[in-house]
Amino acid sequence: MCKKTEVGRVVWHDLMTHDVAKAKRFYADLLGWEYQIEHASDFVWKPGEADYPLIFAKGHAHGGFVDIGEDVLSYWIAYVMVEDVDAVTAKAKTLGALIDRDPFDTPGVGRSAVCRDPQGAAISPFCPSHGFPAPTGVFLWDELITDNVASAERFYRDLFAWSSTDIEVGQLNHSSLFRCADDTDAVGATTHLFDEIRFSAWISYLATDDVDAALARAKMLGANVIMAGIDRPKLGRCAILVDPTGAIFGLLAPEAYKN
Repeated sequence: MCKKTEVGRVVWHDLMTHDVAKAKRFYADLLGWEYQIEHASDFVWKPGEADYPLIFAKGHAHGGFVDIGEDVLSYWIAYVMVEDVDAVTAKAKTLGALIDRDPFDTPGVGRSAVCRDPQGAAISPFCPSHGFPAPTGVFLWDELITDNVASAERFYRDLFAWSSTDIEVGQLNHSSLFRCADDTDAVGATTHLFDEIRFSAWISYLATDDVDAALARAKMLGANVIMAGIDRPKLGRCAILVDPTGAIFGLLAPEAYKN
């Protein structure tokens, strides 16, 4: 039930982690998230049944936690709305992507796949089987950190039909804004911080009304700081951290953010 108006947009997020309990405690203590446990089958990491903690904030579900069952670094994965998951996945292969998971169905949720772009960053093409609108207000922005923005522009233009525009973002080196076919902003990409992270990764920015206070609390809760709070034009004040399970994430207080 893909809505034309949402094609090309990020519509969901999951934390892929080896320690769901630790991740739940951290984000609850940091951002006040609550959880509702669903029992479902066939997630992005493997077939089978498992508990799926849904992230609840302001009365709505915004994402979830997936136990990947391996002692590897956790990571946030964004789901991009497409009309045909199988066609997009096949296209990704021709463009040089690695496929971590071929297209599959999650009952009551939709059809998904997991791709790693030519630089190794994971992203999921997704077409829901329900008619619920994409959640808003918790996951505010997604940005690719990479050593080659031009290559990313070509790949995602061909994969999701995103257009791209180079932008000036303070001292953030080469940065680009990706837009959907209807010219609405989709995601960003930048070379900033690649030397610190040393691999390509999609960063999900989580809402807070005070980045600096949240940053201080995150450090007390065991997070490491990659980028302290800075102000970015047309985006807001943001920071980038690594949570106690190893997942990189951002904090963002947009200029126009309202509780």
